[in-house]
Amino acid sequence: MVEILRVERLKKYFIKKGMFGGKTATVRATDDISFSLEVGEVLVLAGESGSGKSTIAKLILRSIEPDTGRIFFEGNEIDNEKKNLDKIRMNCQMIHQDPYDSINPRMKIGDIVAEPLEIHKIGNKQDRVKRVIEVLQEVKLEPAQEIVKKYPHMLSGGQRQRIVLARALALKPKIIIADEPVSMLDVSIRAEMLELMHELQKKYNISFIYITHDLATARYFGQKIAILYMGKIVETGPINQVLLKPKHPYTQALIDAISEPDPDNLTKERKIRIKDATYEDTSQGCRFRARCPYVIEKCIEEPELLEISDGQFSACHIKLD
Repeated sequence: MVEILRVERLKKYFIKKGMFGGKTATVRATDDISFSLEVGEVLVLAGESGSGKSTIAKLILRSIEPDTGRIFFEGNEIDNEKKNLDKIRMNCQMIHQDPYDSINPRMKIGDIVAEPLEIHKIGNKQDRVKRVIEVLQEVKLEPAQEIVKKYPHMLSGGQRQRIVLARALALKPKIIIADEPVSMLDVSIRAEMLELMHELQKKYNISFIYITHDLATARYFGQKIAILYMGKIVETGPINQVLLKPKHPYTQALIDAISEPDPDNLTKERKIRIKDATYEDTSQGCRFRARCPYVIEKCIEEPELLEISDGQFSACHIKLD
């Protein structure tokens, strides 16, 4: 397969100021993140809130600047030159978590979907109208000729998320970053949205970066997964391999936390019981050690992300069976 995106040693730190002149703290949102994405591949970035998933998306699109690190699209490094920024922003589109906050409520649907075409000066007005109708039909919003005249508040949450997807598809992107795209939808329509995304991904061979904390939807949609904890990738590899045979305690804990509608789960013995979080300086060593039930003396040294089995990497001094 052909590589379309590569991220090398990406770092982004934020300075958090204390209230009323209190001490400042450094938040290591992403710390030495590296991964690659191939043409037509779906890479899942999974982890708890605050693990750095959304920050990675913003860094790729250059809506925020990295402190260090490099990003390559189709073999070319993305820097601050306008032509390079335009290239990544035209070929890499974003689907946000909240479909209502990510679109202008004062704009008609037709104008919302056409906006990226206008920004990048694609076609004339007639061409744009035609393309808007096409993508609305692609995301199964019919009759498209009537939908374009509506405002966002006139549509359901599921329909609004389809509008966001249509807007992302308008430019025929090569990569779509989907940030928790179904987490705010009713359970009954999540499967429909995932199936639609899967169908369009296969039809147009689009590469996806799927950001989520939901490992159930991740396994349905993804092919490769990277598990993040406090800005670090702690485990990565083929998604079925990682989720069925995890090698890092944090990955196993995430899997154990999945709640299925089965009364037996109430009394089910968990394989991993994360310790209650206590304050511990994790600026050095393994960041998970304050909560890990398997912590050993060597955990004060930062573990490397090493290959444990075919294509599966883990950053841990102990290895789960």
